[in-house]
Amino acid sequence: MMEEERKEETKETTKEDICACCHHKNTPRDVKEQKQLQNRISRIIGQLNGIQNMIDDNRYCGDILIQIGAVESALQSLGYIILQDHLQTCVVEEVKKGNEAIMTEAVELIKKLK
Repeated sequence: MMEEERKEETKETTKEDICACCHHKNTPRDVKEQKQLQNRISRIIGQLNGIQNMIDDNRYCGDILIQIGAVESALQSLGYIILQDHLQTCVVEEVKKGNEAIMTEAVELIKKLK
């Protein structure tokens, strides 16, 4: 088998592939908004650490599952905040520039978030 075929078959991820999807916002988040997002992330990390401690302490499965549900809910909430910001800034800016493909991207992001 040729090297190119093998790479295509295994779908190897290169550094270029990873960086190709990394973008920066044209309109930066303000300091207050960034702080609020960081606080939410810190709380989620704290919840995850709590779950880890519960597992290490051999806590009741039901209690752990309740905490997992709380983390999932917190992540979902964070995702909706980021999505709202994306739609109000990035998507609006791109539509104004005439980039209608951004709408397809927005729909795909919404599908991934649910």
